[in-house]
Amino acid sequence: MRNPFSIVWRWLKRIVVSITVLWFIAVIAFSFLPVPFSMVMIERQISALASINLSYVSRSSWVVQNQISPYMALAVIAAEDQKFPQHWGFDLDAIESAMAYNKKDQKRIRGASTISQQTTKNLFLWEGRSWVRKGLEAGMTAVLELLWSKKRILTVYLNIAEFGNGIFGVEEAARHYFGKPACQLTASESALLAAVLPNPHRYKVNAPSRYVLQRQQWILRQMQLMGGVNYLKQNNLGWVLNTGCKTGRH
Repeated sequence: MRNPFSIVWRWLKRIVVSITVLWFIAVIAFSFLPVPFSMVMIERQISALASINLSYVSRSSWVVQNQISPYMALAVIAAEDQKFPQHWGFDLDAIESAMAYNKKDQKRIRGASTISQQTTKNLFLWEGRSWVRKGLEAGMTAVLELLWSKKRILTVYLNIAEFGNGIFGVEEAARHYFGKPACQLTASESALLAAVLPNPHRYKVNAPSRYVLQRQQWILRQMQLMGGVNYLKQNNLGWVLNTGCKTGRH
């Protein structure tokens, strides 16, 4: 008679291997194909259905890199991860600083996730602070940095980031809040969108608090100190001002 534990263990190994292979295929595919949805979008939709909130719909519209304003790309780097072009997925100085801060103030936890880590988490994982999720995030981020270019990571991040209730991606956010496509976003509008990214459910683009407005101004100053949109070109991130920006859906 076969040991039932060995049978379960064998099936668990097969499941883990299958999930890993499927994930690796997804990483390769999304290195050049549009990303149709993210795990965060799925999680939000399931949560809404579970609470019988039938009015909630996760909305996103994929756009390619040259249909996103370079100001928006610069704004999220200035706000979230100023070492993005240099690191390999992890900002060790920021992690050390966050750990020191969190030891002093455990009520207001400070994060140190890079844009690469946030892309990995939003696209493939669930929310939470468990060590299991953080461990998976670290391994997946390393693979993402190895197989994707920085341009691709930033493009995907901007297309799946959450900017409000059911609003995912910069194209959907630009049209919802400003009535224009993402390629037409100004520096000020981009900074305002970036200002709510730490918590788009608490901070509102269409009803910004004093803190959000102060953060917007800080991001604008950082964008200037970084050298403006030339920063993107100097760091081989590929953005250019798009004079042929389309105004319709694409």
